[in-house]
Amino acid sequence: MPRGTTEVISRSLIMDNNFDVIIIGSGPAGYVSAIRSAQLGLKTACVESRETLGGTCLNIGCIPSKSLLNLSEMYHKAKTNYNKLGIEVGEVKLNLLKMMNNKNKSVLTLTKGIEFLFKKNKITHLKGKGLIVSNNVVSVVDQNGKKLNYNTKNIVICTGSSPSSLPGIEIDEKNIVSSTGALSFDKVPKKLIIIGGGYIGLEMGSVWSRLGSDVTVVEYSDAIIPEMDRDISSEFLKILQKQGIKFELDSKVTSVKLIKDKPIVDFTNNKSQKRERVEADKVLVAVGRKPNIGDDVAKLGIILDKFGKIEINKNFQTSIKNIYAIGDVIKGPMLAHKAEDEGIAVAEIIGGQAGHVNYEVIPAVIYTSPEIASVGKSEKELKKENIKYKIGKFPFLANSRAKVNNDSDGFVKIIADEKTDKVLGVHMIGPHVGEMIAEMALAMEFGASAEDIARTCHAHPTHTEAIKEAALAVDKRPIHF
Repeated sequence: MPRGTTEVISRSLIMDNNFDVIIIGSGPAGYVSAIRSAQLGLKTACVESRETLGGTCLNIGCIPSKSLLNLSEMYHKAKTNYNKLGIEVGEVKLNLLKMMNNKNKSVLTLTKGIEFLFKKNKITHLKGKGLIVSNNVVSVVDQNGKKLNYNTKNIVICTGSSPSSLPGIEIDEKNIVSSTGALSFDKVPKKLIIIGGGYIGLEMGSVWSRLGSDVTVVEYSDAIIPEMDRDISSEFLKILQKQGIKFELDSKVTSVKLIKDKPIVDFTNNKSQKRERVEADKVLVAVGRKPNIGDDVAKLGIILDKFGKIEINKNFQTSIKNIYAIGDVIKGPMLAHKAEDEGIAVAEIIGGQAGHVNYEVIPAVIYTSPEIASVGKSEKELKKENIKYKIGKFPFLANSRAKVNNDSDGFVKIIADEKTDKVLGVHMIGPHVGEMIAEMALAMEFGASAEDIARTCHAHPTHTEAIKEAALAVDKRPIHF
């Protein structure tokens, strides 16, 4: 080969290793940021250590869990409700393998969708583990140990999070599992103990309870989902108990041991100090998640906050100005949609635009049956901030659509400023509230008052009429309750 040709090829390879932005991680934060960066004309690469794109959420988190939540609810209704409603069915059987295959097929379809979007937007997919060598160099190590360095003007860290455990409890993903293992049981456990009464534990508990498992939740706090509105938490507890899930609240797990492949859980009531021991087939540890922050970050001197997350400024910049961080590795709730908004914002900031995320209106949803959804402030937060407020509540029991569908558990609660009537927070439990919360997030984004909501015409009969009625109830004038 002529020497000149070799030089041209070498230059080409060098050019291919130069990027405007390299994004480490392809979860909701990473892949969305990559797409938006490419849309803005930035030469973009995204590093991912998994075989498939999409991160924890798509592969082993929020997407497969929603598949199982939906399928388990369909199974439960067919087994318990349909005959009562005049839909006569024969013997209902569970084929767990088919259910899991359906879940896996859905996940694969969506990961392939992200691959298509990467190709469409000319994003370079770098397969391997990304390590930050300097503020302008990212090293990618593939599964064979081969290392290549890539030059970049900007780096975005969005490496997500992993399940946490408790001291002395080792997760083996066989008998003692995280949410990852709980998504892939090969048979329904007769007895399932869940450590942690947050949204992950309750979603997984709902799945396996509906499929036939005897589920007990052990929670350290005196309430489930303790970070949410207490009216919602109390109502939710009653509903889940009615569904057959058992609870040991205000209890501390002291040990989980394996005896002849059977997990034994010891816990102590925080008030009475009464000790209990329970044998289970499986134990799910759902006590939160921790950010995935590698040693390379520490070596660079990037500053972490007191919670072990990466410290950033308003523009998502770390202590090294051209290295940014978004998603689960920074402060705020570990939610996929929060991460997506940050992914768009950071891309726009790097691209010279005014990226922004309004953290006051980030909705949160628990996809159980019934669903739970919230946005904005809780009563507890408003009391702490010494803000005077008024409340409007409306039960789904008085909503015609919910009533006719035989799905009327729960309520809508709107909290408004006592003087200005501005909506400060909305908390819902009931059918389809995960979809309904978007209306209130939009309303709050534009500074709507409860009166604005009350005077907005809602279609009849719909579940969303409960929002209008709750807004009317803020000033004590609901129509149907």
